[in-house]
Amino acid sequence: MEDALDIEKDWRMLRKDLADMSPSETVLAICVGIGLSAACGFRVFVPLLVTSIAAHSGNLQLGQNFQWLGSTPALVTFSLATVVEIAAYYVPWLDHLLDTIAAPAAVIAGTVITASLVADVSPFLRWTLAIIAGGGSAGIVQGTTMLARGLSLAGTGGLANPLVSTAELGGAIATSVLALVLPVIALVLVILLCTFVLMKVFQRRAKVRV
Repeated sequence: MEDALDIEKDWRMLRKDLADMSPSETVLAICVGIGLSAACGFRVFVPLLVTSIAAHSGNLQLGQNFQWLGSTPALVTFSLATVVEIAAYYVPWLDHLLDTIAAPAAVIAGTVITASLVADVSPFLRWTLAIIAGGGSAGIVQGTTMLARGLSLAGTGGLANPLVSTAELGGAIATSVLALVLPVIALVLVILLCTFVLMKVFQRRAKVRV
C-alpha cells in the first residue's frame, strides 16, 4: 500500500515538474546533457573535463547539488585524469583492458553529467532522465568503441589500435564541444548513432538465430 502511494506521489511530482518547467530550457538542458553523456562513451574524462571547464568559466549552469563539477579541485582532477586516460589508450593491449573498466565508468559519468544539467526538478525526474538518456547513450557509444577495438585487434593484431584511439579521442572532443555549441544537432547525431548501433546488434542476433 505504501509503495503504491509513493509511486503515485512520484508521478504527481513529475506532472508538476513538467508543467512548471520552460519547454525550451528543458529541451536545451537535456540536449546538452545527452550530448556530453554520449561523449563519455568515447572517453570517460574528456566530457567531464569539458563540463568542468564550461561550468568553471560560467558558461554552463549546473544543478545545486552538482556545483562541485565546476570547482577548481574538480577541474585539476579531471585534467590529470584526462591526460592519463588518453596516454593509456596508446599503450598496446592496455587499451583493450581499459575498455572493460571504461564501460561501467562511462555509464556512471554519463548519468552524472545529465543529472547535473537537469536542474530545478524532482529527484525522480532528474535521475530517470539521467539513467535512461545519459547513462544509456554513454553505454551504447561505449559499445561501438569496444566493437571497433575488437575488430582492430582481430584484424591487425592491435597494430591499428592507435588509429582507433585517435578517432575515439577526436569523437569525444568533437561531441563534447558540439553538445555545448549546437546541442540540438549533437542530440540528433547521438540518436542516429544509437539507432545505427542497435540495428546492427539486432541484425547480428537475427543471423545467429538463423
